[in-house]
Amino acid sequence: MLQSLQILDQLKARLRESVGRLPLASGRGPASLILELPYALARAPDLDGPRFQFAHSDRGELRAGYGIAAEWTAEGPARLRNLQQIAHDLRATWVQSDPDETGFNGFGLLGFAATPHAVADDLPNALLWLPELALRAHGGQAALVLTAHRPTDPAAQLARWEAWLDRWVPLLDRPTLAPLTSAHLDPLASTPDRPAWRDLVAEALAEIAQNRLEKVVVCRRQRLLGHRRFDFDRLNAALSYLFPSCQVINIRRQAASFVAATPERLFTQRRDRVEADALAGTASRAEDSDRDAAITLGLQSCEKNLREHRVVVEAVRTALSQCCRRLEPPEGPSILQLNNAQHLWTRLRGELHPGVDVFELAERLHPTPATNGQPRAAARAWLDAHEPLERGWYTGAAGLIEPDLTGELWVLLRCARILDRTADLYAGAGLVSGSDPESEWQETEHKLAAMSTALQFA
Repeated sequence: MLQSLQILDQLKARLRESVGRLPLASGRGPASLILELPYALARAPDLDGPRFQFAHSDRGELRAGYGIAAEWTAEGPARLRNLQQIAHDLRATWVQSDPDETGFNGFGLLGFAATPHAVADDLPNALLWLPELALRAHGGQAALVLTAHRPTDPAAQLARWEAWLDRWVPLLDRPTLAPLTSAHLDPLASTPDRPAWRDLVAEALAEIAQNRLEKVVVCRRQRLLGHRRFDFDRLNAALSYLFPSCQVINIRRQAASFVAATPERLFTQRRDRVEADALAGTASRAEDSDRDAAITLGLQSCEKNLREHRVVVEAVRTALSQCCRRLEPPEGPSILQLNNAQHLWTRLRGELHPGVDVFELAERLHPTPATNGQPRAAARAWLDAHEPLERGWYTGAAGLIEPDLTGELWVLLRCARILDRTADLYAGAGLVSGSDPESEWQETEHKLAAMSTALQFA
């Protein structure tokens, strides 16, 4: 506690010294102040109110945001184009001050649902969100980012930022919460249930046999009831420990939280470079190393899984070719191994045309056949007519956007919507010619286990 109180005093003093660098009372658009934070204290504790967190253990990256300095929402077919127009105005007006020369800058969250239709949920259909207080940590460095939307009264804004520090900093040296004893989770309804799943898969395979679809991805929702209220600090820690190669995401604007541990990037954009993942074709894992190796070899040679994977690779390659002046030959497929599943994985890289930003990339790449199907429009129409649930943000995308409108988005997989003791878990399976309803059900069971295992310790 003593260390956090010292850090709090130092940050407040630094804030008062530096706040005058920002033209808070004049102009329009965001203004961000970046203050260095000791890396050892880079944590993202849970606080009441709107917050988001993106953590990737293997990459040693953590970003979190608290409160709302400004936000914009959209829905409908033009949702990303509408947010893009707003973001271009922000890019022209966003001022930043980095007096500690951290090299970091402000950032926002960009996220959207699976389809452009309205979502009756705790999250809007599409969202651009600038937090009031944010944390960035990477490469042994960490910083706080304090953001306001101008014009604002400097004295009032200083008081708001100090109040955030008073709430947030004392939590940083709180001992890491140990996992709780594993608790049983009661399964409630599955939508669709097992008989309805068989019927749904049979209908999809009939469409594929008639060559009206090449692939379609169907999903299910499993509701679980815990014996205690889920703790999000523990849940985030459990997911990061169990799935260190996944992006662990936690977003809350109202009462419920949307949580994901996703292995799949939609893309990463850095200046004029882009990387995208094609992830499709799934097999289970085994505790016995020989059996596990045999499953991996089977996945690499399985004609059905390879065909499913090729569909996704070709769709991502086609989308990138429309906005890249040069594409590198794809790397893969290789194997991405998680604790509970393994996937065929191909990485695609390219050099973008001038002016391409995260909004255009998202528009072209989402949804991929890995979460929707192929052809894209036909698969989406079939799912709208036949899938018996609203996906919400499951199979949508979310990530972080920089002031220059570059950034990184992740496909929202291995997801749950959590409220108090209730969790709605989502998982899907890609269907192509040769798919089997029972095997695909078991695939969703393996995917649901990613979140349900972590929830047992939260």
